[in-house]
Amino acid sequence: MSGSTGAALRLTVHLGECDTWHHKPLYAEIVHRARAAGLAGASVFRGIEGFGASSVVHTQRLLSLSEDLPVAVVIVDTEERVRGFLPQLEELVTGGLVTLEPCEVIQYGGRAGGSGDARVDADGDGRTDGGSAR
Repeated sequence: MSGSTGAALRLTVHLGECDTWHHKPLYAEIVHRARAAGLAGASVFRGIEGFGASSVVHTQRLLSLSEDLPVAVVIVDTEERVRGFLPQLEELVTGGLVTLEPCEVIQYGGRAGGSGDARVDADGDGRTDGGSAR
């Protein structure tokens, strides 16, 4: 999906922060497997409050003792690639909620040189130096 825009599929896995896979956080295992599968990217979002099938409210409020906060792992890629990843999720996710939603990618690009320095092609000329190719 590198550099492409258009129709895509968003995979969201809702789980608890304390869910594990072989003694490591389940969300981390999902992200590592998504990377190994060559998916465009994965992000983990930690919620401040929520409840699921158990109807137990987990919250980050100061007086609460809850540590099992809600977590969402979001992956966006082509439908074919996301659906190809689903068998791995079936192995990993035994509880929680997995959803698929069609979406449209407006802009997608990797970081230049993998250095962690995000660069933006602000004027659409294919360059990230702020200059103009015209």
